[in-house]
Amino acid sequence: MRVHLDSEKCQGHNRCYALAPELFDVDDYGQAVLRIDSNVPTDLHEKARLAAANCPEFAIKILES
Repeated sequence: MRVHLDSEKCQGHNRCYALAPELFDVDDYGQAVLRIDSNVPTDLHEKARLAAANCPEFAIKILES
C-alpha cells in the first residue's frame, strides 16, 4: 500500500496528522505533507485508511499494490 497526497486539494484541516502522525506532518503553512515516500508499513495500513476517509477535501488516496 502507498499513500498519495494531493497538495493542491489540501486545505490544512490536519485531520490526517491528528489521526496518523506516523504518516503525515504539517509544514510551516499548515498544509499536510507525507512523512514517507515508500510503501506504508503493514501496521499503519488502518491509520492510512482512516486518514483518507476523514479528509474533507479527499486529498488523500490509498494506492493498493
